[in-house]
Amino acid sequence: MKDREEVIVVKELVKRFGTFTAVDRISFEVRRGEIFGFLGANGAGKTTAMRMLCGLSKPTSGSGRVAGCDIARQPEKVKRHIGYMSQKFSLYEDLKVWENIRLFAGIYGVRSDEIARRTRLLLDRLGLAAERDTPVRALPQGWKQKLAFSVSVFHEPEIVFLDEPTGGVDPSVRRQFWNLIYEASDRGITTFVTTHYMDEAEYCDRVSIMVDGRISALDTPANLKQRFHTDRMEDVFYRIAQGNGK
Repeated sequence: MKDREEVIVVKELVKRFGTFTAVDRISFEVRRGEIFGFLGANGAGKTTAMRMLCGLSKPTSGSGRVAGCDIARQPEKVKRHIGYMSQKFSLYEDLKVWENIRLFAGIYGVRSDEIARRTRLLLDRLGLAAERDTPVRALPQGWKQKLAFSVSVFHEPEIVFLDEPTGGVDPSVRRQFWNLIYEASDRGITTFVTTHYMDEAEYCDRVSIMVDGRISALDTPANLKQRFHTDRMEDVFYRIAQGNGK
């Protein structure tokens, strides 16, 4: 992994809201094709940090580059190089499956002569060809999640940001969802994912753990478990969150 190009570089990044510091001088790098887990309790600052990296919020200070673009000076350029899937599900439930794909493909700038062909391939790969004309609201939640992720990487972005993408689905569906992430990683797409499921932290190449706006730990799951003498990432997370990370 050391020879992979760094596609996210963050240095001393800060975000303040008045006198409150939500993100406090965080620094890290993410390499191309890496699955990077961004963990933290509610209020730790991870969503605020992700919004800055996606070009949706301007940093107070520090710097960050995503796909070679400056997040403060080139936010619109950043957006052209990334995919995004929100925690609250990002598809339009009243539209049919194929209509959602066409809509987001157009938004992401996929050529019109490519959309139909790539839509057929995607539906076949997901096993959704028979549901092409089904309104999204009628799909099971697990299928919705997989479709939402597939739409977010339909344009083959350099990086995809996922904000707690598997909330509310059962473990078997979550595992299928992660298979899609692995496939995207194999194609060179970098995944930056927030999650509160500690078993999902095990699926990441590396994880960072934020506490009170700062990164308190950053390493591979195996190294973190070894450091804390446990075989569960849940134990690692709770010890760090409780201030026992030394």
